Amino acid sequence: MTFSILVHDAQTNAIAGAAATGSLCVGGWVLRGRWGAGMSASQGASPSTLWGEEVLERMGAGLGAAAALDAVVAPDPGRDWRQLSALSMAGEGACFTGARNTARTAAHVFEGGVAAGNMLGSAEAPEAMAQAYLGAEGALPERLLAALWAAAREGSDKRGLLSAALLVLRPDAAPLTLRVDYSEQPLETLGDLLERATTGDYGDWARQVPTLEAPHRVLDPELTGTLVPEPEE
Repeated sequence: MTFSILVHDAQTNAIAGAAATGSLCVGGWVLRGRWGAGMSASQGASPSTLWGEEVLERMGAGLGAAAALDAVVAPDPGRDWRQLSALSMAGEGACFTGARNTARTAAHVFEGGVAAGNMLGSAEAPEAMAQAYLGAEGALPERLLAALWAAAREGSDKRGLLSAALLVLRPDAAPLTLRVDYSEQPLETLGDLLERATTGDYGDWARQVPTLEAPHRVLDPELTGTLVPEPEE
């Protein structure tokens, strides 16, 4: 019902994810991320948002992606209807796919990431996502969008697509969280939203708000684009 990719970008020290589905609101249902813990994508025939949050808690407490995923999946008697991907801050990826998810299902773990899907038109879609991401040029969000387009070309969600989302977390920038909750052309709409969110006046403003590395900085009150130094402790 959904395909997703989670990655760690060594160049920018970012963790990020992207997803698309033939249903509504994929960003709210599937993608979770927390700096210092990692990323998760909880999807499937009966997706559990609780899984997505719990695996982040366990990775944040020190477990690797595979161990955290196993700890979440094993106690749940409904696991056969669910799919969960996890990515640690170190870039370790892992995925579980329950046997009762709608075919086709597939997952592909690669260096620095994991891609997975269910109700796919082709079992090759997750690997196509990984290869497109690794081979794409440009900034991280553009590479993630390229991965979604690759999955769409390689069979997609066999129902077509109605929503798409992207989430990027890095210590030197505000979170980039973009959601297209319903569109007849969600990848095109997500690409347009990405351009609008990262360019022009909005892009300039978003690059000057507080970040993990500079949590107290503020804009000039006239919004001239001039940063006011962080207050002294």
